[in-house]
Amino acid sequence: MLEEVNTAGEAVNKLAELFEDITSTPRLDARILVAFVLNETTMKVFSYPEIPLDDVKLKNLKSFVKRRLNHEPVSKIIGKKGFWTLDFEVTSDTLDPRPDSETLIEAVLDKITDKSANLRLLDLGTGTGCLLLSLLSELPNAKGVGIDISLKTVEVARKNAVNLGFSNRCEIKQCDWKDFNTDKPFDILISNPPYIPKTDILNLEREVSEFDPMLALDGGNDGLDAYRSIASFARDVVFAKGFLALEIGIGQTLDVTKIFTAAGFTTYKVQKDIANIDRCILFDL
Repeated sequence: MLEEVNTAGEAVNKLAELFEDITSTPRLDARILVAFVLNETTMKVFSYPEIPLDDVKLKNLKSFVKRRLNHEPVSKIIGKKGFWTLDFEVTSDTLDPRPDSETLIEAVLDKITDKSANLRLLDLGTGTGCLLLSLLSELPNAKGVGIDISLKTVEVARKNAVNLGFSNRCEIKQCDWKDFNTDKPFDILISNPPYIPKTDILNLEREVSEFDPMLALDGGNDGLDAYRSIASFARDVVFAKGFLALEIGIGQTLDVTKIFTAAGFTTYKVQKDIANIDRCILFDL
């Protein structure tokens, strides 16, 4: 597989060829894995392709390449993923942060008129904590609570909060959000809930269907179970002048809008992602 490979540049070239059939970014994937085994930045690998690869590093690289050829995401292999302006630890227990979800961050920040305000944020199904912690990075006086039903996922989110310096401004709790109660309402409720219809999950790309946790994907028979759940209690945990920001799947705009309109919310804005697909809906009370 990597015979006669002696340098970082040679490894990147070889791996890019191997990865062509499994990813749209073969050279990037290759460079990230080579940089990881060298404990260098991808820029360093790009700028200095002559960096040598010794036998130990080659052995490690081969094991990572085998995993990537089995469609395991690069982020799961190296244990981290960039999102917004931050790097988040990821594991097999967490949904990978995706660029599409940055649409929600942009929409929330656009709606907030005073970014220095003492806002309270609630993140349902927090996963890695990427939504909550990214917003805290932009809102210096905000505090938040992240909730997830998986204890292992909560442990990852707590670690990310510590590593990124936000542990004093947020609390990560393990519970079913239907059981969550609060004495003090929140200004903003955010969520990237599971929204894939159950029967569609096996048809997703293998990087998702085989390596992302089912709890973070399965939205029930029609993909809308989580939205119905959130709509049933959101008015009890959000201030009257607060708002909701929810990521949605392709083609779900009308159905999700109907669910929240019936629960007494009004649509403030539908935000499209970079591919011009409806990706986030903001609701006012």
